[in-house]
Amino acid sequence: MSKEFSCSIKRIRFDENYHPADSTRLTTNFANLARGEHRQENLRKTLRMINNRFNALAHSDNPTADRYSVDVDIISANMDIEGDGNEFPIIEMLKTTIIDHKENKRIDGMIGNSFSSYVRDYDFSVVLLEHFDKNPSSPPPEDFGDLHGKLFQYLLSSEAYKANFNKQPVICLSVSTSKAYHRTANQHPVLGVEYRQDEYSLTDDYFHKMGLTVRYFMPADSAAPLAFYFAGNLLSDYTDLELISAISTMETFQKIYRPEIYNANSTAAQVYQPSLKYQDYSLTQIVYDREERSQMAVTQGKFTEEQFIKPYQAILEEWAASYDVTSHIVKKQAA
Repeated sequence: MSKEFSCSIKRIRFDENYHPADSTRLTTNFANLARGEHRQENLRKTLRMINNRFNALAHSDNPTADRYSVDVDIISANMDIEGDGNEFPIIEMLKTTIIDHKENKRIDGMIGNSFSSYVRDYDFSVVLLEHFDKNPSSPPPEDFGDLHGKLFQYLLSSEAYKANFNKQPVICLSVSTSKAYHRTANQHPVLGVEYRQDEYSLTDDYFHKMGLTVRYFMPADSAAPLAFYFAGNLLSDYTDLELISAISTMETFQKIYRPEIYNANSTAAQVYQPSLKYQDYSLTQIVYDREERSQMAVTQGKFTEEQFIKPYQAILEEWAASYDVTSHIVKKQAA
């Protein structure tokens, strides 16, 4: 039997008074926005964008486009490997709650949305870079992402997760700039037009090891498709309002972080190749340091190596070898 690790869930409200916790990855989109002299203005504008986009999509019985607002909580999942109270922040996600001002009630939104992980920083910014430095023309190691995928699935099966959330997370990310996407005839009333690609990206494969499959949809009035990573059935497991909460939250962050793709002045074509070199786009007037974000990924990957991977390497290797994720494995969506 695999060793039992202790998991705990903590949450903090993402609002105009938000300050990143010491354990938060500083490469995380929402943490980046909350620093510097423009922090409070950044946060106000971001939340306004989320609310406006939500009301635009949830337009039924909402004639003045102000029926709803969205509360966003940052969910930090920590893991105690040796049972000594020394916790390491494993995963950070977002949880939305929808406020219906007409009915005066709060409604559960999506859990997941953004995805932040120190171990993923380690995998991509330490393991992968070292591998390609030594083997520039070879694919990633076969076991690349195995440990991270098992830690994620262990968290979702933990009592701590089940006590806080009654659904599996949906992670909503940018499409890959290394792949081409093809528009299909399939259209969902909330998610929009579905796109497919002929080959999965490294991120897609990485998330597959987390037990998640992927589909790509471009919602109404969006500039580009979003990648939705999920377990189960994306189209039937979640309500329209849950899906809208994910779209409004994550499209807002992507417009800020990747305006070349998600705030472009033209929409994705029938065959779409995302590019960060695209010039015809608009800025959101929200200050975001993308260069700092990319540089810090390496720093935080090395931090993870020193504080988590090396100290617990023997325990983690033995645990991963015996941890069975067969019941969590999903099939990739057919290309």
